[in-house]
Amino acid sequence: MPTPAEVLASILRSDATRPRLTFYDDAEGPTRGERIELSAKVLGNWVNKAGNALQEELDVGPGVEVTIVLPVHWRAVYWALASWSVGATVVLPGPQASATELAARVDLLVTDDPQLAARSAGRVVLVSLPMLARSRPDSPPGAFDEADQLAGYGDVLDVWDQAAGDATALRLGTGGEQTAYGDVVPRRDWGPGPRVSLAGSLERVLRDALAAWALDGSVVIARDPHGDQSARLAAEAVTLDLSRGR
Repeated sequence: MPTPAEVLASILRSDATRPRLTFYDDAEGPTRGERIELSAKVLGNWVNKAGNALQEELDVGPGVEVTIVLPVHWRAVYWALASWSVGATVVLPGPQASATELAARVDLLVTDDPQLAARSAGRVVLVSLPMLARSRPDSPPGAFDEADQLAGYGDVLDVWDQAAGDATALRLGTGGEQTAYGDVVPRRDWGPGPRVSLAGSLERVLRDALAAWALDGSVVIARDPHGDQSARLAAEAVTLDLSRGR
């Protein structure tokens, strides 16, 4: 199977302007009601900026672990893709370790939680979830303030080093399930060009998004969806709903 970087390259070649990720924020809080739609080109631009920041500012490459403690969100998707683009291992909280425990022994923590960021033993990227955020005044000293700093990085990513196919791409928690780069994109029998509705854990959303893109498809991701989603799914022309029961 292709790597995440190869999947992103494939949808850029196929049709860079077609929507590939549509995100709805249904969670309680200031971002509730936000909707954002990203083409492959725009998604790739975010990935490239984040990838350049990871390489140039945060010393991330093969063998480095990037722990992502974020809700299911479009920003979590591009930070995971950027980490994979530069050959890092993405670590997600799992049943064997809490987010707090992970923060105590990370190479790099990517989170929207300033308190968790302040407790991190490693380098920190503090993410702002609102789509028009420009800074995080509550950013701990030394943290990379994504909203303020990411825009200054280049739109073209020249990867310095590649991960081997058997290197770990994804791990759940400390000592948890590991998936190699050659296996992190699942094979799904969804037919060509599916438009897939996703919700649930960040791990599941990332895997299913990669699977949909590998089939030249697109995804609709909802954060904390509730109630009847049928009107939204119809409006988004969803062909496969995986959001139920997640």
